[in-house]
Amino acid sequence: MTDSDDQPATPERRGKTVHGEAANSGHRILAPDDAEVEAYLEVALDAPPPDRPAGDMPPQPDTVVVLDFGSQTAQLITRRVRELNVYSELLPFDTPWSELAQRRPRAVILSGGPASVYEEGAPRPDPLLWTAGVPMLGICYGLQLMAHELGGDVVPASTREYGPATVTITSGDGLFRGLAPQQQVWMSHGDSIVRPPPGFQPLARTDATPFAGLADPQRKLYGIQFHPEVVHTPGGRDILRNFVLGICGISPTWTPISFVDSTVSGIRKRVEGHAAETGSDGKVICALSGGVDSAVAATLVHRAVGDRLTCIYVDHGLMRKRESELLRVTFERDLGMNLLMVDARDRFLRRLAGVEDPEEKRRIIGDEFIRVFEEEAARIGRIDFLTQGTLYPDVIESTAPETKAAQKIKTHHNVGGLPADLRFQLIEPLRYLFKDEVRAVGVELGLPEAMVLRQPFPGPGLAIRIIGEVTAERLDTLREADWIVIDEIKAAGLYRSLWQSFAILTPVRSVGVMGDGRTYSNVVAVRAVTSEDGMTADWAKLPYDVLGRISSRIVNEVPGVNRVVYDISSKPPATIEWE
Repeated sequence: MTDSDDQPATPERRGKTVHGEAANSGHRILAPDDAEVEAYLEVALDAPPPDRPAGDMPPQPDTVVVLDFGSQTAQLITRRVRELNVYSELLPFDTPWSELAQRRPRAVILSGGPASVYEEGAPRPDPLLWTAGVPMLGICYGLQLMAHELGGDVVPASTREYGPATVTITSGDGLFRGLAPQQQVWMSHGDSIVRPPPGFQPLARTDATPFAGLADPQRKLYGIQFHPEVVHTPGGRDILRNFVLGICGISPTWTPISFVDSTVSGIRKRVEGHAAETGSDGKVICALSGGVDSAVAATLVHRAVGDRLTCIYVDHGLMRKRESELLRVTFERDLGMNLLMVDARDRFLRRLAGVEDPEEKRRIIGDEFIRVFEEEAARIGRIDFLTQGTLYPDVIESTAPETKAAQKIKTHHNVGGLPADLRFQLIEPLRYLFKDEVRAVGVELGLPEAMVLRQPFPGPGLAIRIIGEVTAERLDTLREADWIVIDEIKAAGLYRSLWQSFAILTPVRSVGVMGDGRTYSNVVAVRAVTSEDGMTADWAKLPYDVLGRISSRIVNEVPGVNRVVYDISSKPPATIEWE
């Protein structure tokens, strides 16, 4: 697992663009290359929307359920628990206890939220939760809800607390074991508990909040008024560790190797059972994009079903330098997979000829992807399963269909598919993993670091990093410049600290002097940003000597370039990509 510097986001920006639209509204496909390319294959196969029934995850031996009451950091709570090597799942606050019980949770965490517990219509869980006998931890609103529902009093606070605060621990056992008496924490509340419920004892306080921590050890019910999941609470991970591993006694068995073993076994059982039941070959296909999600998903499925899996990779000629070669070597030679590498470079370039508008580029690339997939899938014949690299955040947001890349692509591509009666099942081996967990699984599977740690890359590839018309010559220029950017950033040990770093071929030409002659050549822009999730980003403060080496090498090694500029725009107002 990797550490995260996530912090509470402003409510108006959650899941929306800076213009207030839904994040994936409009005809641009706002998806990473894995999701976008996989969605093209789904369209080509005339696939119905994925059917993801609730509760299909096999119960884990030790599971922590996080109930989401509307907190901006609910996903982060789930991730923090998983960083303890304990499986955690995020579910809506009103999930019935009967459904929760199927997961056999060892603990339940109640997230924060923007509501007040005494308001009409305030979110409340299934009442059976309070008598289920499962250890619970309430965070912020979760603590107030626990107090309110179990007989305490919650009222509007005379002094609200937002931002950093100092908590004084009055009981160092259990939840706060091993922590110093004074703790810096992050508060975000306008209500306060003035009388704890029967059986609860105070654990911590601030100047404005007499009950910043409460516990009923006999029933293993605990609550804190602050947010332990954010980095602004330095001792927060220790508090979560004390609750999950100490109070609840959960074993830290959620590891990449355990995930690989259980997932491979489950996929094998499912495919072999389907083949025996239907008399089919149990064929599985997977669209490879070059990204980590599809690569890890394909490797897991291949371990489970071997030659029943066929991977399709469409080489549209818009990838970075050597990426297509790396994919071929990894999957065909090293892993022994059935790999269909479709050389479609010429047909993509023909369709992109003369096109300068970025949205039209995307539309053409998506449409051509679908056409190629249709042709290749038809050659394979009957397909029983489609593998996709869906991640856990996609599943969490799946109730909002406008955020699904496949649905947006279907809206804007009037294309034919394979026969309408063709139906297959989805295999989504990563659907319960966050991105950092996918990378950890990829390392466990032995995939090359260049693939596992690859920065996000757009589905349309270098086509949207060339401002203006895409030609073979301009692609070669950008590919070489981009290679130098990445090479120097890796050499400086900065690659893993950046969200993205790349070159852009601008439509600008400038005057220069090389040797004793005047030049009039291309301008290349360099973009490097830091981010946690790509929704907001800051331009990276790269060392001057690194920028100097990048500029010098590009000008001297890439024909037709005589000037390099560095983009110092943050998102918002700018976007990470230029197109």
